[in-house]
Amino acid sequence: MIRALTGYATRSPWKVIALWAVLGIALTVLGQALVFRATQASSGAFLPAGYDSAAALRVAERHFGARPDANPSTVLVARSDGEPLTADDERHIDAGAAKLTRRPVVMPRSEDALPFARDHSQRPVVAAAMTAPDRGFRLLSVELTGNPTDPGMQDLYRAFREQARAEFAEAGLRTGFTGGLADTVDSADAGKTRTTVVGIVMLLVIVLLHVLVFRSFLAALLPLLAVSVIGGAAAGAVVGSAVLAGIDLDPSTPQLINVVLVGIGIDYFLFLLFRFREQLRDRPEQSGRVAAREVAGRVGTAITSAALTIVAAFSTLGVATFGQFRVLGPAIAVAVLVMLVGSLTLMPAILAVTGRRMFWPSRGLKGRPREGAAARVGDLVAGRPLRVVFASVALLGALAAGLAGMRMDYGQGGGDGERTAATETAAEIAGALPAGVSDPTGVYVTASDGGVLAPERLGGLVEALRAVDGVGQVAPIVLSEDRKAARVDLFPTADPRRPEVRDLVSGPIRDTVAAHRPAGTEAHVGGTAAVFADISEAVDEDLRVVFPVAAALIALILLVLLRSLLAPAVLMVSVGLGFAATLGASALVFQHGLGRTGVDFTLPLVLFLFVVALGTDYNILIADRIREEMERPGPARAAVARAVRHTAPAIATAGLVLAASFGSLAVGPGSATRQIGFATALGILLSAFVLSIALVPALAALLGWSIWWPLRPRGAAVRAEPEPSPAPTPTPTPTPTPAERRVGSNEPRSRVG
Repeated sequence: MIRALTGYATRSPWKVIALWAVLGIALTVLGQALVFRATQASSGAFLPAGYDSAAALRVAERHFGARPDANPSTVLVARSDGEPLTADDERHIDAGAAKLTRRPVVMPRSEDALPFARDHSQRPVVAAAMTAPDRGFRLLSVELTGNPTDPGMQDLYRAFREQARAEFAEAGLRTGFTGGLADTVDSADAGKTRTTVVGIVMLLVIVLLHVLVFRSFLAALLPLLAVSVIGGAAAGAVVGSAVLAGIDLDPSTPQLINVVLVGIGIDYFLFLLFRFREQLRDRPEQSGRVAAREVAGRVGTAITSAALTIVAAFSTLGVATFGQFRVLGPAIAVAVLVMLVGSLTLMPAILAVTGRRMFWPSRGLKGRPREGAAARVGDLVAGRPLRVVFASVALLGALAAGLAGMRMDYGQGGGDGERTAATETAAEIAGALPAGVSDPTGVYVTASDGGVLAPERLGGLVEALRAVDGVGQVAPIVLSEDRKAARVDLFPTADPRRPEVRDLVSGPIRDTVAAHRPAGTEAHVGGTAAVFADISEAVDEDLRVVFPVAAALIALILLVLLRSLLAPAVLMVSVGLGFAATLGASALVFQHGLGRTGVDFTLPLVLFLFVVALGTDYNILIADRIREEMERPGPARAAVARAVRHTAPAIATAGLVLAASFGSLAVGPGSATRQIGFATALGILLSAFVLSIALVPALAALLGWSIWWPLRPRGAAVRAEPEPSPAPTPTPTPTPTPAERRVGSNEPRSRVG
């Protein structure tokens, strides 16, 4: 199947390129046009129905008209001269709120708007909330509906903000905006320039790495072009499938898909490019099309196994209870499958068309290059494997020590991000009122006995909630129109995103509600803090299920690929050490170093999948090459040295490219995104330079042919001299270097490590 795809691609390269160009452009436009219809920004919407906060959300929608796509924000209105508000000021503010509610906000139309873009024009819901005790300001609640990550929705909010400012400025009043959509827009505006610069720098780094390695313009630009075409098609396929199936994606999913596809796509192209160059050097008489067919057929097996490892790992998220994970996994799996098909068709077709011109103007195809750092590393790893193993394990163990005392942070940053106008407004509010005023915790009570609710019936519950330590204020009871449900808003004294508020909601508040709810009623606790309290429980459950299932599937793929029991065990142990070291290093940096509450709650699971799955790519590449070299006659350690010499440059370059791709997230907006970017980039670097170039080959050198137990490579039965005769393989056996002669000689063991 693999050779059939690569063979057709190299026989009819222009047809394949044309087909991908059409698919890439069409699906890219489709994906960009529909992406905001396919995403859901509400974390609570991803919780299973059985969780308490999910039940509270259903009550709010059924009895109080709440909408899952609603974006509540808070507007602070104060006198421009800093004096306390007067009664006339309050009347002006309430009258202004009524005007804003009656006045529709029209979404600005942009010339570069995508087709099928949704028009978010609407009438905002604006209502007076409360006045600060010192009368320094009055708060208004605002609700706009729509996807807050949609640029059109953000433009609508900006238009409303200007209307509100103009309305109150006429009366000598100033305004501030915070919460929900205001936070999202301010963060996007603050990081817009930085995001653009980081994206440009990342592309320049990738191009520069290719230029330095291949000394060629085509080899630097064509991988990016090919990956962009395939990645656009993959993202469009995922978004289109989600819209057709009615599945909501998390807003971070498209961004993660793009990062993953850029990284692994360039990795796969690099694997092909390095082997293609090696083939052209060894067979100067061979045409580029024939060389492309042979290389794609050989490397395609390793690429397929690596891609299927990622697919298997992320597919396990389909069994997660938390919807954000359950959707993320299959989405990335589908995208990687599309990238795999592109790697087996479009990339070989490009190699077949360009041939030796791919490496112009480099003269690297003329003659065998001198031994460089890769050969010295291969000599060291194969010659002194025990020392390399000890050094690698010591480094990984030191980083893994950061796991001691590691905590999870479910607060999405808890306000530890950069300072914006929205955070400054929130700080001003918190100086006079409980911090939870702009994002209350709601207690929803419904009559289950067929009766109606009255404030007197809920008096005992309200008094008990007022007595809970950490609740700063309790709002008046709000009854639904049919009096079958009631809402009691609680204002915690701390930011609802902080872990202490999450613990307050999951413990004392829910315990109080359960103990004091009136007979014949049901009660549920909702709001941001309640949602994250339930998410923490769901994620803990998912971690216990996904980790072993993903590990088992990856191990099964390695068993099938490597046809060995011991080699997969070696690879799994090494990636396990890499995962522990990466997570420990993240805790050292963010929790212990920067003083964060803990590492983001999504980090262990996302990191496990990315580092184990993507890191296994490099292990598969080096293991496959070690097996290929061991099938030649000659000592096992000489085979390891050759494998490292040929494969280390590809792994090192691919690791740097993938780390740069993920590293771009480390300087983006949001604490969670920064942690994922930093940790994944570090994990990829450890996987490439420590595991795949050092630890795994060193273990292979120590174990020798027994690493392939119970089977053995064909060449293992032949004990040849260090200068083996040419083996009947597709490529001729090169003359061993002096380093290989030292590694493969019969010197005493003390001389070779």
